[in-house]
Amino acid sequence: MEFKRQVFTVDLLERYAAKGHGVITCMASGNDVIVLGTSTGWLIRHDFGVGDSYDIDLSAGRGDQSIHKVFVDPGGSHCIANVVGNGTSDTYYTHAKWSKPRVLTKLKGLVVNTVAWNRQQITEASTREVILGTDNGQLHEIAVDEKDKREKYVKFIFELSELPEAFKGLQMETASFNNGTRYYIMAVTPTRLYSFTGTGSPELLYFQPRPSLPVMQIVQCILWSFPEIYQIGNELHFFIKQRRAVHFAWLSGAGIYHGGLNFGSQRGENFVENKALLDYSKLSDGGEVVKPSSIALSEFHFLLLIGNRVKVVNRISEQIVEELYFDQTSESASKGIIGLSIDASAGLFYAYDENSIFQVSVTDEGRDMWKVYLDLKEYAAALANCSDPYQRDQVYLEQAETAFSARDFFRAASFFAKINYALSFEEITLKFIGIGEQDALRTFLLRKLDNIGKDDKFQIMMISTWATELYLDKINRLLLEDDSPEKRNSEYQSILMEFRAFLSDSKDVLDEATTMMLLESYGRVDELVYFASLKEQYEIVIHHYIQQGEAKRALDVLQKPGVSVDLQYKFAPDLIMLDAYETVESWMTRKDLNPRKLIPAMMSYSSEPHAKNETHEVIKYLEFCVHRLQNEDPGVHNLLLSLYAKKEDDSALLRFLQCKFGKGRANGPDFFYDPKYALRLCLKEKRMRACVHIYSMMFMHEEAVALALQVDPELAMAEADKVEDDEDLRKKLWLMVAKHVVEQEKGTKRDNIRKAIAFLKETDGLLKIEDILPFFPDFALIDDFKEAICSSLEDYNQQIEKLKEEMNDATHGADNIRNDISALAQRYTVVDRDEECGVCKRVILPSGADYQMARGYTTIGPMAPFYVFPCGHAFHAQCLVAHVTKCTNQNQAEYILDLQKQLTLMSVEPKEGANGGLSGDDLITSVTPIDKIRSQLDDAIASECPFCGDLMISEISKPFVLPEESYLVSSWEITSRNVGSEKGISFVV
Repeated sequence: MEFKRQVFTVDLLERYAAKGHGVITCMASGNDVIVLGTSTGWLIRHDFGVGDSYDIDLSAGRGDQSIHKVFVDPGGSHCIANVVGNGTSDTYYTHAKWSKPRVLTKLKGLVVNTVAWNRQQITEASTREVILGTDNGQLHEIAVDEKDKREKYVKFIFELSELPEAFKGLQMETASFNNGTRYYIMAVTPTRLYSFTGTGSPELLYFQPRPSLPVMQIVQCILWSFPEIYQIGNELHFFIKQRRAVHFAWLSGAGIYHGGLNFGSQRGENFVENKALLDYSKLSDGGEVVKPSSIALSEFHFLLLIGNRVKVVNRISEQIVEELYFDQTSESASKGIIGLSIDASAGLFYAYDENSIFQVSVTDEGRDMWKVYLDLKEYAAALANCSDPYQRDQVYLEQAETAFSARDFFRAASFFAKINYALSFEEITLKFIGIGEQDALRTFLLRKLDNIGKDDKFQIMMISTWATELYLDKINRLLLEDDSPEKRNSEYQSILMEFRAFLSDSKDVLDEATTMMLLESYGRVDELVYFASLKEQYEIVIHHYIQQGEAKRALDVLQKPGVSVDLQYKFAPDLIMLDAYETVESWMTRKDLNPRKLIPAMMSYSSEPHAKNETHEVIKYLEFCVHRLQNEDPGVHNLLLSLYAKKEDDSALLRFLQCKFGKGRANGPDFFYDPKYALRLCLKEKRMRACVHIYSMMFMHEEAVALALQVDPELAMAEADKVEDDEDLRKKLWLMVAKHVVEQEKGTKRDNIRKAIAFLKETDGLLKIEDILPFFPDFALIDDFKEAICSSLEDYNQQIEKLKEEMNDATHGADNIRNDISALAQRYTVVDRDEECGVCKRVILPSGADYQMARGYTTIGPMAPFYVFPCGHAFHAQCLVAHVTKCTNQNQAEYILDLQKQLTLMSVEPKEGANGGLSGDDLITSVTPIDKIRSQLDDAIASECPFCGDLMISEISKPFVLPEESYLVSSWEITSRNVGSEKGISFVV
């Protein structure tokens, strides 16, 4: 397999990495940190992240010891090294911050071959649990904290007893669950792979009463068949992705045993899945089988060290994709590359020989994996590894062609629909048309619609229209097929439901006119109506239902929120003729209808003959509008009145006429129908009682009584009695009734007179016997009226006596008033000497002339005019005027001031004494102009005490500071001044 560029590249990282401390024997890496072990017992640490490097001597100056193995955690902070020589072995721990290593004394004499770090929980300060595998088949657990400068503990936890072998590889993974942390440990020996799982701690895993789990018995047999396999290296590696191991590889003697890892299950001890064995024979190209000495594991590849080169093998296809060569010195080239190392944190690989370190970099490792998976027919994995639409198109094309060849046309159509570039739309459709697969073509079009971007509206519309036509063609073909009715009906209903669902989903992209034309040309009326409903073409839907006689369904459409109310008016005539009850019930559920616009439909319905006992639906609806909706439209009221007038029973008409629909509304009429139209209609239909009511309502009482006399005299009397504010008219109406009563009586003369006299009593005295006498014939005898005339004369006599009594009462009243006026002139009150004015607080009766006299008032001596009220309050006249004008409203104040001004201008000698506002003149004598003005002024200011009357009550609602005085408040300031030795506060305005 050829590639455009190398995925793996090799670069020389360090030529003489041992720094003269012998040759390199082992190497470990993590987080851009490389630790080397040399043949003279030195550890050499290179930190490429910070560019630092230092050496540590673990041989204590003895040159006969070498580093057997060195291990570095993924973070590059913790390091464990095993030193062997002179028949003994020591294990050391060192930290990146330590300058001196720590020997693990409990592990003395044990050769440590492998270490498993707790990648999930390890930190820079603590190793947490670390598992060590030894050469004698034992497992030990240690933990070291950097701050303690020593190990926390070293525990022996497990030993192989059945088949004692050295542990060559060890890996550990943890997962957290509700019941604690679960540990997963995998260990390998030259012939076996062991897995341990459990919850708690690593120590507990090995003491559970269960045997170790040998896996792949075929591997075990092969290992036992070839004892020379012990000469190759045994390695176990996990590939880490996002801090979690996802698959593993074991470099065994029989091949590379690899598979996936699943740590998500709490149950099930075997966490290995999709196991496979890569035989080494696949790496030889037909030649001698050469087994690798070291392995490194990437996401998709194995890096196998064979001699002085690295073969890169695709883990999925098991094919060699690249070979890597190293720039070695001539001295090192003869001994070859020692091994490979993985830095999972940095995503790098290293190779080393006795002197040099080589870095293997990875660039876009998964770029061609989609092809690998595609060749293996693993389409889901191929799609997951595609990086652009063109690659995905190749995968879909391969799937589509495979399904098409297998005649699975529907599946092929689904895959073809996902292709955007590899094949054109026309090429794909021609494939299905060429073989006559219309159903598969329809499936392709539908799936293609799912994959087209929403912006390509024209293509979506064209494909949707084509799919519509294919649906219609399929429906017609099903109707023409000769299959069994059950089968045909089942498939027909299924495709019909599918087609309707398609119309519903595509209603916004289908061209309305074209789609309706297609549906009409194929004769699919139901689907046409359905699509029209989807497009909110409700007029078409309603028209169809009316043609089918389905008024209820048409009304249901009209009740939808988005339907225009104009359609209600348009289809009202057809619907009410089709089903009046349902139509009216539907109207009554709506409050947005204008009944006036429904009048043509209602008149059309009313013109048709109806059964005698049948409920008139139009009357029901109009009554609903008038009484429930309180409709005021004259046309509606007129129509209802006309329908009432045509009924045989006029009781409903009379109730309607008597209703006052505008009662309680401001400035509203009592009725909304046209009374003239109502009168003409009732006269035409001979509804005389209704006519009487209308005449009365129009204040045409004479006509009402005249017509009522033709119907019922009792009705005429009731109408005559309605007039209350016009006594003459009322009497005239009753005379009309009386004349009719007298003229219509056909009994004996005496009986007629008796009935006439009885009629007079019903008028409550409005009519007298003399009013009805002209209606009797001239030859009637006076004796027949003797009793009535005497009764009338007695009534007149009683009225005369009553008038006399009223005149006497009036005379007595006049005398009483005259006496009261005379007594009023002698009225007086006593004022104390120290009585104060209620306004200015000065004495009303001063001892000297220290009070200025107001003009317009007279005084007795030096006293100023004043007023005294029954409540005891007294006021100087001028103070009272000032107080009242201040507290009263503006108009009243101007009136008082105007009177005072007139009084001042009149230079007439006043006659009033200082008697508290009481005139000293005789009140019966004639009044002069000045007295008249003074009387008006007294009424204006002294009608009531300003402190006890309404004027004081009105003061409660007034503010302390009037709006026109607000400017004064803003100028207030408080100043302090000294008065003698004291301080006072004064307000300056």
